[in-house]
Amino acid sequence: MNIYTLNNILQEIKDVPVNRLEELYQLIHSLTPKTKQSESLREKILTFGGAFGDMSEKDYANYLNQTKKVRTLFYDRNTDL
Repeated sequence: MNIYTLNNILQEIKDVPVNRLEELYQLIHSLTPKTKQSESLREKILTFGGAFGDMSEKDYANYLNQTKKVRTLFYDRNTDL
């Protein structure tokens, strides 16, 4: 890609309406290599690190038990297709 092409693209981007910028970002992001996307996803996931750090062990154990019960209820049932 030459600098002329890049400048043309940047000139076009500046005219995109503000309410369409997220859509443009998603489109551009979909064109990037998967390794870059997976790194972005990894960073988003890591932002949740320590999210339960302020819970007591008892509360956290109760949370895990409830989560297991709900998963069993919804995902371990037989369905007729």
